[in-house]
This record gives sequence, structure tokens and C-alpha cells, in this order.
Amino acid sequence: MSRTVTVGLDGSPESRAAVEWATREALLRGLPLKIVHVQEPLPRHVAQAPPPGSETHRRWSEQLPVQAAEGVRLQHPGIEVSTEQVTGTVADILCEAAGFADLLVLGSRGFGGMGGFLVGSVSLAVVARAERPVVLVRAGEQAADEHGTDPAGMLSAATPFRPVVLGLDIDHPDDTLLEFAFDAAARREAPLRAVHVWPEPPTSFYRFPGDAELYDSLEREHAAALTDALRPWRQKFQGVEVIEASRCGSAAQVLVNAARDASLAVVGRRIRTGSFGAHIGHVTHAALHHITAPVAVVAHG
Repeated sequence: MSRTVTVGLDGSPESRAAVEWATREALLRGLPLKIVHVQEPLPRHVAQAPPPGSETHRRWSEQLPVQAAEGVRLQHPGIEVSTEQVTGTVADILCEAAGFADLLVLGSRGFGGMGGFLVGSVSLAVVARAERPVVLVRAGEQAADEHGTDPAGMLSAATPFRPVVLGLDIDHPDDTLLEFAFDAAARREAPLRAVHVWPEPPTSFYRFPGDAELYDSLEREHAAALTDALRPWRQKFQGVEVIEASRCGSAAQVLVNAARDASLAVVGRRIRTGSFGAHIGHVTHAALHHITAPVAVVAHG
């Protein structure tokens, strides 16, 4: 596998933000940056009789990744940047590109209904199928957004990174997911906030005698399980400050709230090969649609 940070570019504001984020991530990892632009093939009847303006659009498409790469090199002279232009189905090409990269970065659109973000069908398809980490970046995301405020109260890329937030299922604590989150926090010299959510005990709805004792027992049990799951990774990444958050409630809602001040949110997706096809999971789906920070989806077994 060629180690790169690969980013999909289509000229939209969200994909340009993704290029800027991918550039910063490549610098953090000390890896080359690869910019991929995919063109859907024209229908045969259109290819045989191109409409007016199609030649101008073709030239624009050809120049798009080249100009983006030139802009990256101007801002960061030491970075290695390559470009690739491919014709084919966008989701298929990007999934293939993800397989040859450390991670794939894509753009995610602006606000949709009820204050959520619009995640395009291509991005969702890639997240659901790619077996390497995929990061979705919002339009307008800037370096300063991932850092704390300076003494004047202004966001600044010169201040420390905000926390990396990890959503963790302690029943299936996957090493791939944990290593990605700890490594991201270590590279940013940021705290790692590990969030585990457990469901409300059924008796709490009826207020039976002993409910409080049961709740306290469950709370201690889940907190201890989270500590156990994180212990070997604390030892491996001793420089990372870890904040453990074991909460009762809706996993999606708790995770979204916990990531309000995150520089990066990290969630998992189990790789499934059943007859119903790829599946993202409702918590990961909520993270993609409601967390403002860049969201990394890490596929695991």
C-alpha cells in the first residue's frame, strides 16, 4: 500500500475545505498528499454530440486538481503532492482510492433540516463501503476551528488543539478504531475524550424500590469496563491525556453533545458482508449529520 493522505476534489466549497484539512493531516503524519478528481462518463449520445460549453467544462475539470496542488505547494513548499484524474463512477473510484491510502478525506455539505448537515449520497456510499478510514469535512472548516481560543478570546491555529473525541462500544472495543483515535490525539498533542454510552435500565421507567442502587451499580460497572478497554492504549500512548466519559442515555445524542468542542470526532463502522449490503449504523449516521467537527469513520471487523 502506498502511504498517502488522499482527498476527493470536485470543485465544491466542501471539497476545497477537505483539501485544506487533508493537507494539514498529511503534514501531521509526514505523508504525501494525493488529490483525486473523478469525472462521471458521459452518456453515449452526449459524447457523440457534445453540448455547447462542454469543452470549456472539460478544460476546467482538467485544471482543477492541478491548480489545487499548486495552491498547496505555495502554502506548504515542503509537502509532496500528486494528482490523479479518473473517469468512472465516483463512489467506486473513491472507494478504490481509499484502499491505497492511510485515509481518504471527503467534503460534506452545509446545514440541512433541523440543524443537521447534508451528507451527499457519494460520501455516504464511500463511508459505507471503504475499508480504510474516511474523514468528512464541512464546508468552511478552517485550521483555527480545530484549536482553542487565544488570550484575546479569538480562535487561533497557534493555540493547542481541541480534544479528539472517540465514540467507543466497549462490548466490541476494536484495536483499529482505538489506535486511530489515540494516534490522532498524540499527533495533535490533544486530550482524547473517550465516550461510552449505556442504555437506561428498564426499571428506571417504573421507579421500583432499589432503582438508585441498580443505577449506581450499572454506572460503576460501565465506567470500570471503559477503563479496562482503554488501559493498554494508555500504556502505549503514555503522552496522551485521556478523559473517560461513561454516560447513560442515547448513544447518538450523548456523542454529538460530547463532540461540540472537538477538533476531530472518531467513530467506528463494522464491516459487514451480509445480503443487505453495507451498513453505517445509527450512531455513526448521527455523527456524520450533526457533529460540526471533522468526523473520521474507521471501518473494522
